[in-house]
Amino acid sequence: MKGKPDICVMAPTIRNPDFVKGYVENARENDFDTERLHFVLITEDFNDKDSMREMLDNLNVSGEVFGESERHQWYEENEISEYSDVVPAASHAETSFGLLYMWAHPEFEYGIFLDDDTQPHEDFNFFSRHMSHLDSKKEVEHVSSNKNWVNVMYQNIDRHGLYPRGYPYSAMDEEISTEKKQTNEIVASQGLWTNVPDLDAVRILMDGNLEGQAETLTKKEDYKRNFAAKTGNYLTVCSMNLAFKREIIPAFYQFPMDDNEWDIGRFDDIWSGITLKKATDMLNKSVINGFPLCIHNKAKRSTFGDLNNEVPALELNEHFWEAINEAPNHADGYFDAYRSMIKSVKDYDFSDYANEGFIDFTVEYMEKWLSALEKLEDKK
Repeated sequence: MKGKPDICVMAPTIRNPDFVKGYVENARENDFDTERLHFVLITEDFNDKDSMREMLDNLNVSGEVFGESERHQWYEENEISEYSDVVPAASHAETSFGLLYMWAHPEFEYGIFLDDDTQPHEDFNFFSRHMSHLDSKKEVEHVSSNKNWVNVMYQNIDRHGLYPRGYPYSAMDEEISTEKKQTNEIVASQGLWTNVPDLDAVRILMDGNLEGQAETLTKKEDYKRNFAAKTGNYLTVCSMNLAFKREIIPAFYQFPMDDNEWDIGRFDDIWSGITLKKATDMLNKSVINGFPLCIHNKAKRSTFGDLNNEVPALELNEHFWEAINEAPNHADGYFDAYRSMIKSVKDYDFSDYANEGFIDFTVEYMEKWLSALEKLEDKK
């Protein structure tokens, strides 16, 4: 590594690794110290990994590239090969590998998730804005609803009428209330997005086309201020533009999507966002949302392909958060919080819902996640 990076920037990429250049350029244009950044690009063996490494060298930034073979070598070197399947194959949820890598390197105090179809918004000092949130307390609008869910696009919903991917259908048409007050210590900063909104396939079919594109685009003006969801309220957390403190990792497993017998995908960051929000409520911490914005240039793809991934878990998504919400309101740290949530999911009755077996599978992998982190912890 060059210098002493303390921020691990993780991104899954198979289509557009060059997206990193825009983020590095934004950092340098805004005098952010790029020696603080260490990029972990998570890709597949069929990609040109050497050209990705060359790109990082040419940008003069610290970083590593992990295809499938490099990931398995890393598991062996860190003596956790028995837990390698907690990171699903050929899935966006391979971001969990980045979390394992970060946990094994305590020098990284902060993590950032990026998607390769994004760019930083030119009006924001991207990294500085995220870092200014973490570890701090801010006076912001706190939002709650009668459905216990907050739409991250609520501020201009009268214009666009949109709800994001993963937002339960039963929680729509909510009545919100707001109160301006100080957050607790902020441990996660979710930046939102302009251009193509992050919608699920059903909502795209209603407001879009067959190539995964929404017709209603989001603009900077749709986001007026930072906000937090009040304790006991949930919100969708998208991993395309997210900064966080390393301490949250035990409660932030990116769920095992795509690589499962039910062919369920697309809920990895959604369900991890639910567990993160519950954990922060239990520990009196805060998640802030809003700025910095990124530009989401979503690549065209089959809307029906996404629909096939989402439909098997749409009903489970209506109730998974209810199970998590049954966990106690207090915990003695993130490991304890996550164990409490695992117990709540085990105890919740999913028997009336389609593909209930996926919940047992999920619980098994939530438990494996904690075991893998504990094994890495023992090696430090």
